[in-house]
Amino acid sequence: MTKKSKQAARQQKVRDEAKARKRPSRDDLARILLWQIITAALEQKEPHRALGKVRDSLVDDLERLGFDVRESEDVFHEIADRYSDGLFPFRPKRHLRASVLV
Repeated sequence: MTKKSKQAARQQKVRDEAKARKRPSRDDLARILLWQIITAALEQKEPHRALGKVRDSLVDDLERLGFDVRESEDVFHEIADRYSDGLFPFRPKRHLRASVLV
């Protein structure tokens, strides 16, 4: 087994174990946190100002990481627009609900 295939097998094992334990990934947490921050900003007295502060903070950090400012702003606005309807934007993870439905 090559080093690359050993790594792939190890990563698959980690993912399978996390799935079995219903352990959220860093990305799962980040998505929920961003949704919470955006929806909270939209509920403020001055939602555009609050949302602008969130955008500026995120874009500044993304710029420090080397991302393009304009592209970062575009991505933020696309996400904020999707979250602005007030609906929970995430699809259910069926594999997590299986044990609940039994």
